[in-house]
Amino acid sequence: MPPLSPALAARLAKLDHQHKYDHGHALVLAGGPGHGGAARLAALAALRVGAGLVTLGCPPEALTENAAQMTSVMVRPLRGSAGLEDALADPRLGALCLGPGLGQGTEPRNMVRVALASRRPVVLDADALSSFAAAPRALFVLLHGAAVLTPHLGEFARLFPEQAEGLRDAGLDDRRAAVRAAAARCGAVVLLKGAVTLAADPAGHMVELHLTGDRAVPWLASAGTGDVLAGLLTGLLARGFSPLQAAEAGTWLHAAAGRAAGPGLIAEDLPGLLPRVLADLGL
Repeated sequence: MPPLSPALAARLAKLDHQHKYDHGHALVLAGGPGHGGAARLAALAALRVGAGLVTLGCPPEALTENAAQMTSVMVRPLRGSAGLEDALADPRLGALCLGPGLGQGTEPRNMVRVALASRRPVVLDADALSSFAAAPRALFVLLHGAAVLTPHLGEFARLFPEQAEGLRDAGLDDRRAAVRAAAARCGAVVLLKGAVTLAADPAGHMVELHLTGDRAVPWLASAGTGDVLAGLLTGLLARGFSPLQAAEAGTWLHAAAGRAAGPGLIAEDLPGLLPRVLADLGL
């Protein structure tokens, strides 16, 4: 693993205040019954990375299922975009995560609209991106600089077809250019996941993490690991990291936890390995 920058390591260690709300409150939105696993992974990762509180919001009919599997993460009933509007009346909710297991269609799109209209830091992953695949411009007009999109290559191609043309076989410089162009196009941070993860903000600033050759972590290519990454970003945003700082630190921590797990990793392993990773940083 390449080292984490000293500035970001110091930022991770910075927990000056003693009240949980001083460390941020993150809200992760979940789907209906039987579809909460991805959001639970994200919520647990957000808590492990240092958010003071994490709430998982889910439809009332999924409340018992999620509450039975979460202890440190709070669970609240939240139905659709109207429920999200009600929840956002609480100014202490500092960062949102939408997408893992959320479902696709009109109501998830409406939830994304409500989340972005709040102007809070927002991570959009998985279903939150796929819901706009047929009309990405409808998403772009809503985005702002505190939003982070976390597509894999297929999702990237659906949202940014012009920038993605020929990208699968392109060299690294072309990928960098495509991600920068996508961030400028949509007005938010775009994090393109892969063995070389690239993230850019609308101004063209870029961070990247290379996990190739002897740095490769191929066992991260497993169901649910992307949900954990989304939760890490959300927890860091709740703590006050800038979107690009969250992208850099979250990607690094995700990879470091994957290396600590080794072959045989499943997504549930990653949040529990974060204390070891943080301890190795001297935090």
